[in-house]
Amino acid sequence: MTQRRAILAAALAAPVLRGAQAQNARARTLRFMPQAALAVLDPVFNPSTIITTHGYCVWDTLYGADRAMRPRPQMAAGHEVSANGLEWRITLRDGLRFHDGERVRGRDCVASIRRWAARDNFGLALMRATAELDAPEDRVIRFRLHRLFPALLDALAKPGSSPCFMMPERFATTPADRALGPDAMIGSGPWRFQPGEYVQGSRSVYLRNEAYEPRDEPAEAATGGKRVHFDRLELVWLPDGGTAAAALRTGEVDWVEYPLPDLVPLLQRDRNIRTQIYDPNGFLGFLRFNHLHPPFSDVRVRRAIRDVLVQPDFMQAVALPGDWQECHSMFPCGLPGALEFPPAPRGPQAVERARAALREAGYSGEPIIHINPTDFPAVTQQGRVTVEVMRSLGLNMQPVESDWASILARRANRNPPAQGGWHLHNTNAPAATIANPAVSFVIRMNGAQAWPGWPEDPAVEEQVAAWLSAADAEAQEVAMRRLQELAWESVPIAPTGLFRLRTAFRADLSGVLQGPNPFLWNLRRG
Repeated sequence: MTQRRAILAAALAAPVLRGAQAQNARARTLRFMPQAALAVLDPVFNPSTIITTHGYCVWDTLYGADRAMRPRPQMAAGHEVSANGLEWRITLRDGLRFHDGERVRGRDCVASIRRWAARDNFGLALMRATAELDAPEDRVIRFRLHRLFPALLDALAKPGSSPCFMMPERFATTPADRALGPDAMIGSGPWRFQPGEYVQGSRSVYLRNEAYEPRDEPAEAATGGKRVHFDRLELVWLPDGGTAAAALRTGEVDWVEYPLPDLVPLLQRDRNIRTQIYDPNGFLGFLRFNHLHPPFSDVRVRRAIRDVLVQPDFMQAVALPGDWQECHSMFPCGLPGALEFPPAPRGPQAVERARAALREAGYSGEPIIHINPTDFPAVTQQGRVTVEVMRSLGLNMQPVESDWASILARRANRNPPAQGGWHLHNTNAPAATIANPAVSFVIRMNGAQAWPGWPEDPAVEEQVAAWLSAADAEAQEVAMRRLQELAWESVPIAPTGLFRLRTAFRADLSGVLQGPNPFLWNLRRG
C-alpha cells in the first residue's frame, strides 16, 4: 500500500490547492490514465495507440473516419476530382492555424503526407500511385496520379494506428526514422502540448487551444466538432492497476482507459463511476512471429503454433465473460469481408504436430526470446500464456519482460535474438486499425517495409494491391477472399481471439466517445 501511494503521489504531482481553489482547479482539469506510458511523442516514428492518442490531441487530420469508417472532411473544406479520376484537389478550411500562430498552408500538408507515407503502408501505396504531390496555392493540396486510387480519402482519414497528422513544414521535413522531440509538438489540434511539464513515461500536460475552431458537425469518432470544455488535460501513468482503480474511485483521475478486468466488477458497484464498452468492434489479439530468424522463419512451424493455441486460454486472461469470442481469422471477426477458418482439432495430436514441425525445422533447444510488457495488462497476460504454451512444446523459452517503451524499442530491432532481437511477442489491435487490407499492418507481408516481424510473401502483396485497385465491389470481394486464404497459409500472425475491453470514468464525466482510440474532446463535467 505504501508503494502504491508513492506511485500515485509522483504521477499526480501538482501544486497543493485548498478549498474552493482546489475544486475549481479540478473542474477545469481533465486527468486521463492511458493504456500505457507515453515515452515517445512522435506518432509517425512510433504509431502505437498511446502515441496516437497524444497525436490526436496535438494535431488534426485532413479527413477523419467516422464510426462506420467513412472518410469525412476535418481540416479539409472539401475536394474536387477530375473527370478521369487522376487529379484530386483538396481545399483547406479557412482560418486554420498552428499553435504558434502560423497559418496552416498546403505545403505544410504536403510535407506531412510525405513524412507519414514513408512509414505507413497505406501511405506508401498512395505515394506509389502518385505522380506528383504539390501545393499550387496556400490552401490547396493537389495529387496527380499515375493510376486510379479510389481509396485516396480513406488513406488520409486512416484511423487508429498511424493517422495522417498535419504538422508544420519545418518539422514534417524531419526524416521519418528520426523521432520528433517535445519542442516539435506543435500542431493545429484542440490541445496544446506543454513541453516544460512533460515527464517521460509518467506525465504529459496540454492546455486548451483557444484558437481552435471546431467543425459544426457533432463529434463522432475522429470526425466532427472537436470541442474542448476543460482548460487543462493531464495524461498520467500509474503502472499498478490497483493504484489506478483507487485513484479513479477517489477522483484523483477522471478516466482510466483500461482498468484491470478483475477490478471492473468492483468499479461497477461504485455509484460514482461508470463503465462502458471501449470499442464495440473490439480488439484482435495475436501472436506475432519474427520471420527473419529460425525457427519461426519456417512456415511449417508458424502453422503448427497457430493450430496449437487455445484461444479461450488467452481471452480469459484479459477479458470478462461475455466480452470475448474465438476468432480464427486474419481480420477482426464480424467486420465486412472477414473470413473465418475452421480451427484445427485441439489436444495431444495438435501438440505432437507442433513438436514434429519444430524438429523438421531443425530446432534443437536454442533459447527462444519472447518479449512482453509488464505495464500493459491486455498484452501482459496473453504473453505469459504464450510462454507456458511454448514450454509445453519443449521450447527453451527465455521471456524478456520490461516496460512498454523498452519492448517497443526491442521490437524494432532486426538483429538475431541473441544480439538484441526477438522471436515472438503478443499484442492486440483495435478492429478499426486492421479492418481491411488498406489499413491493416498485420496482413502486410512486404519484407523490410512490413511491421516488425518483417514477413515476406509476394502473393499476399499482390492481393493487397488487387484490393486497392479493384474496379468494383465484386473484384474487391474476390481479392479480399484470396488475400485471406493466402495469408492464413503464410501465417504473419496467429490470432488469439477477439475481445472487448471496458473503460471506466467518473460518473460526472459525460460525452465519452467510443472508437479505436480514446478521443479527448466532447467531454464535460457534470
